Amino acid sequence: MKSTIYTCWQLLLLVLAFTANAQKMHTTKWESGMLDRRTKVGVWEYYGVTPSQEKVVVQRYDHSVKELLYYRPVSNSIYSIEVSPGQWTRRAVDRPPLFIGGDAALAAYTTQLQYPEQAQERRIQGQVTVGFVVDTLGHTAAHRVLRGIGGGCDQEALRVAKTVPNEWIPAQLGAKAVPVEYELTLTFRLAQP
Repeated sequence: MKSTIYTCWQLLLLVLAFTANAQKMHTTKWESGMLDRRTKVGVWEYYGVTPSQEKVVVQRYDHSVKELLYYRPVSNSIYSIEVSPGQWTRRAVDRPPLFIGGDAALAAYTTQLQYPEQAQERRIQGQVTVGFVVDTLGHTAAHRVLRGIGGGCDQEALRVAKTVPNEWIPAQLGAKAVPVEYELTLTFRLAQP
């Protein structure tokens, strides 16, 4: 009987120790919050840098309830918004579409660019702008090249834009989520010899 009680206490202590170690604080230059077995939980803060090089909070997002708690407003940006099915117009929105984690998290996907061989051989450099719709659920669709430079760069930019996960907070007009076309610009620059 004593050994059974002792074993139960050992098991309970083991479970408590495992549970206590399951959650841990994770902090980088761009984000800070709790991880539970590599999954973001609770409120996370995401950081950016102002033009004056000041580090600021750009988003505060609760991953447990999937809710945006704060975002740092940006200047009024004009977006193509869908005002009714199939009818689009350009106008300012009350809240722009936001990638969870901010521009720093979005930039992590743009580093996947692979410079096309044809563009390197022809010394093609520049920016490719890809547009895609961020719908009212934060999902993306209808990816297309809006401004290209050729040499395979347009296709590569489109490929990378499609790898960005559906972790968007939809744009809002008033309190209503609206579909918008988001423009993502990717830069192709050759290394200097």
